[in-house]
Amino acid sequence: MRAEDQLDEIGLDEPNITPLIDIVFILLIFFVVTTTFTQDLGLDIERPEASSGQALPSQIVRVALDPRGALTVDSQPTRSWGLEDALRARLDLTAEKAVLVISDRRVEATLLVGVIDAANRAGASQVSLAVEEDP
Repeated sequence: MRAEDQLDEIGLDEPNITPLIDIVFILLIFFVVTTTFTQDLGLDIERPEASSGQALPSQIVRVALDPRGALTVDSQPTRSWGLEDALRARLDLTAEKAVLVISDRRVEATLLVGVIDAANRAGASQVSLAVEEDP
């Protein structure tokens, strides 16, 4: 009896691709979990460049501001009228009392100053502006 006839008799006329599919799904999950996305704190932001940037403490309250005026405080969408209260609530939970403002390079200066002013009124001891490293 030929090998092909033996495979037909036991129902193995096609190769089993189940292990291949399992490996593809495992690789897909791995790449989805390890990929870093360009959005920062829920907003699509292009940071300004500076050559004098420095690292900040890890426990810091992050405020993101996009060119349309949308705000997030630690990835939570916030309205401009509730920014100070949201910052005060977050600062009460940290020992550093520091705020990092992550602003798009196209944001108007009046909006940026308003966010920094709200952070100071909320009790921040240090307010910093996030920048990209200048090439």
